[in-house]
Amino acid sequence: MKLLVCGGAGFIGSAFVRRQIQLHDDVEVVCLDKLTYAGNLDNLAPVAEDARYTFVEGDICDREVVEAAAAGVDAIVNFAAETHVDRSIAEPDAFIRTDVLGTHTLLEVVRERGIGRLVQVSTDEVYGSIDEGSFTEESQITPSSPYSASKAGGDLQVLAYHRTFGLPVMITRGSNTYGPYQYPEKLIPLFVTNALEGKKMPLYGDGMNVRDWLHVDDHCSGIEWVLGKGEPGEVYNVGGGNERTNREITSIILDELGLSEDSIEWVTDRPGHDRRYSLDTGKLRAQGWASEVDFEQGLRDTIRWYRDNETWWHKIKHGEGEFAQWQKRWYEDRA
Repeated sequence: MKLLVCGGAGFIGSAFVRRQIQLHDDVEVVCLDKLTYAGNLDNLAPVAEDARYTFVEGDICDREVVEAAAAGVDAIVNFAAETHVDRSIAEPDAFIRTDVLGTHTLLEVVRERGIGRLVQVSTDEVYGSIDEGSFTEESQITPSSPYSASKAGGDLQVLAYHRTFGLPVMITRGSNTYGPYQYPEKLIPLFVTNALEGKKMPLYGDGMNVRDWLHVDDHCSGIEWVLGKGEPGEVYNVGGGNERTNREITSIILDELGLSEDSIEWVTDRPGHDRRYSLDTGKLRAQGWASEVDFEQGLRDTIRWYRDNETWWHKIKHGEGEFAQWQKRWYEDRA
């Protein structure tokens, strides 16, 4: 099988690319990535020299680039997206372009070229917040942020192209994902790397927002299952069944690093901050998929990975990129 993986230099996308090359001898991967601030070729260093891996720098909104990258592929897996809620509140334009217009471009190429399958990697955030129970694939989508609204827009296009044109497309909606190589603006890598540098952990509101946490390896195995066995036109929730408050996550990080609560800095809650996410993953589990990574062990292993791979994240946080400028813009006035 020859795959086009869009957004393959990002956190989950790069884990998926590494998994395909390292575990499957019969898979060839073309990785297409725009290399925005969150795209990082260092994430792909373990497979960079493999003859079955090809990297193409480009934007999924560019039809010509996508058509060239998709030549001869059997399937497309689309991770390409702007994904950070905070950034979508401050700078929403890029989210509409990539998450909506980019998805449209991919769908048109799939339709024109007759490509066998497309998996759209989405998020549980399209469902909005839920006080009790869990969202199923049939739940109404009620996004709260510009990010989740842009992802919902992409999802609706995917489903419409299946219903209108019969395209062989599937959607996965994953819960909060953690693990190595995650860009350090997200909660776990931000808190860990800040703590390792002797800086504060900026915890929103009362810290009691609940998320379902899923290790990146489990997330990729769920996407791989849908790619191989999913039914066209269907949505599949991929979750870990590990609901924790942000305060609980912070406590595990403090414990692993031997720090006190003095390392926490309480900051004003962000606008539209969903209180609780919860996914019902019964549909996928009933068909044989299961998450495997124990949450607390996976989190502690992840903390140690950042501790042991300072070179990787130090370049991001202190290099020539815009990480420091973003942190200053977003957090300085919120403390």
